[in-house]
Amino acid sequence: MIILASASPRRSELLQQIGCEFIVKVSSTAEVISADLNPYEIAMLNASLKAKEIASTENEFESTIIGADTVVVVSDNIYGKPKNKLEAIEFLKILSGKEHKVITGIAIITADECIVDYEETIVIFRTLTEDEIIRYVETEEPLDKAGAYGIQGIGAIFVEKICGCYSNVVGLPLSKLYKICHEAGIKLL
Repeated sequence: MIILASASPRRSELLQQIGCEFIVKVSSTAEVISADLNPYEIAMLNASLKAKEIASTENEFESTIIGADTVVVVSDNIYGKPKNKLEAIEFLKILSGKEHKVITGIAIITADECIVDYEETIVIFRTLTEDEIIRYVETEEPLDKAGAYGIQGIGAIFVEKICGCYSNVVGLPLSKLYKICHEAGIKLL
């Protein structure tokens, strides 16, 4: 049995897109942000904490747990999910006209091992007007997304270019996830 340790509907949609059969169990683990860790370490740590919490409640010989955590990074500053509309506006002003990194940590726990890795995608935003930012935030789409935008939704109109994995920007790098699972003998399809 595959268990997705995430409340993200986008991660569920991505797994469904590739025909993966899974169930969702939401982790209540608080996300860690520490000045002592770089963004890659933070994303991987949070992914593994989520997966480990769910693994501790499961029969470890029958389940594969997938945890993930996505962060947006500009100039070594991490932008997770905004706390409110004002913070979403602030995040989008920072991203406007700039390149940023989207980093997703992945943790896969089986009876035999815990595999932790990450994927990075570069995203370039066009310059946004204040009116565009405010109207976008009023849709409430950015409120539950790292970096305050959804590339798979209305936020796509802000993206000029990406270099790397599209599904990573959505929240789960499918190609990397599949490769890791395949090497570990886990069948996603």
